[in-house]
Amino acid sequence: MSRIGKNPIEIPAGVEVKIENNVVTVKGPKGTLTETFLDCVTIAQEGNQIKVSVENEANGNVHGLTRTLINNMVIGVTNGFEKTLEVNGIGYRAQKQGKKLVLTLGYSHPVEFEEMDGITIEVPNPNTIVVKGIDKQLVGQVAANIREKRLPEPYKGKGIKYAGERIIRKEGKAGGKK
Repeated sequence: MSRIGKNPIEIPAGVEVKIENNVVTVKGPKGTLTETFLDCVTIAQEGNQIKVSVENEANGNVHGLTRTLINNMVIGVTNGFEKTLEVNGIGYRAQKQGKKLVLTLGYSHPVEFEEMDGITIEVPNPNTIVVKGIDKQLVGQVAANIREKRLPEPYKGKGIKYAGERIIRKEGKAGGKK
């Protein structure tokens, strides 16, 4: 049995959970999320808790995954998720123009990135991008797509990186000569 999967999920006040045929809908102050889960998992609501169980212990990996996904849905509709990106490099900057994120990343043209439904992109200063939303998977994917526009390079550290990410630096060509 999965150690993560057997833990119950607490439902905070102000959050509604509806379970029908392994389709879980979570409604809270920030929005609504719906997800369909596999039939080998049983999802039940008991009072202000959600319990996830499996019939066969061979499905233990799905057990923990299902519990974590439902927990992320509950956290998302109450608090939301955010990822912070840092833009490093001389002349590299980000700015917001309406619903577009415009990145100047050393290319011959500015790179534009459209905001999508359920995602908010903020630029508190020209070197910081904050991606916010209620769906953890979508927030992470949008942050990864923005980072992909100019990955951090190992020699000078220029590019877009996650806040707190450590870039392993390499020595240049002259580093090996003595």
